[in-house]
Amino acid sequence: MITLSNGHNFEYMTASGALGFDGKGWPWEKPLRWTGLLDPSLFTNVIKTLTIRPRKGNLKWYWPLGCIKPMFGGAVNAVGLTNSGIDWWVDKIGLKFDSPKISLVGSILGEPDELEIMAGMLNYFNLAGLEVNASCPNTQDDILENTEKVVEGCRAAKKKSRHPILLKLSVVHDVEKIVPAVQDFVEVFSINSVPWRIVFPDRKSPLEKFGGGGVSGKIAQPFTWLFAEKLQSMTDIPVIAPSIWDYANIKTLRDKGFKAFSFGSVFLCHPWRPTLYVRKDKKR
Repeated sequence: MITLSNGHNFEYMTASGALGFDGKGWPWEKPLRWTGLLDPSLFTNVIKTLTIRPRKGNLKWYWPLGCIKPMFGGAVNAVGLTNSGIDWWVDKIGLKFDSPKISLVGSILGEPDELEIMAGMLNYFNLAGLEVNASCPNTQDDILENTEKVVEGCRAAKKKSRHPILLKLSVVHDVEKIVPAVQDFVEVFSINSVPWRIVFPDRKSPLEKFGGGGVSGKIAQPFTWLFAEKLQSMTDIPVIAPSIWDYANIKTLRDKGFKAFSFGSVFLCHPWRPTLYVRKDKKR
């Protein structure tokens, strides 16, 4: 279990957007909630990443599989930060959120000055933490490659935020430079999906028209787990173990010293499994 500076404890986390913008799940998952097969209260839920202005992205609500392709043992997605902007979230979700049993972590992406503004806006909400997403694999933003901007962005968010800062990294980041520079203001590291070109350098993505997308789930584990272990060896800042796909993964990663676990694309392909896994793990 990981304990944040605000006293929030968590062991099981949803990857950003796995359960939508409010941590309750996507509309088509309501029957699973009603029957108890999906229980958001078991997780600390990271909302889908917000930007300061609306971004169209690639997600079409009437055809989500147009930019999300399940694969054997995982998925590739190129949602591309589809969101209606932080003002929309504040007005339509944040101010109306009335589910005390559900813990939320905000998630934001942008230039450092934008992150500072958004962090300040989210101070009005009772969030467990604030994730700075520096690693969306579905965009070509400079922030993804610019180490200095990653550090500046975290510093800017911390400057305004009353919430603990989580930093979401990618296997392509230069962590030798990033990790020492954020030691004083980042409390937890999380790990994003892996760019298609890293997992399959000689294979064309089914989402090639969107730039390839990000690979997650079991097929990403050789990359994300190695990266997580590297981070863990570099710092005392807790690292959330990524890419949980099977129940046995939790024990494997716990034995490696990880204290919290993230569920992402398993929600997409098998949305009832994380709830089953957590209930079983709590009985250990």
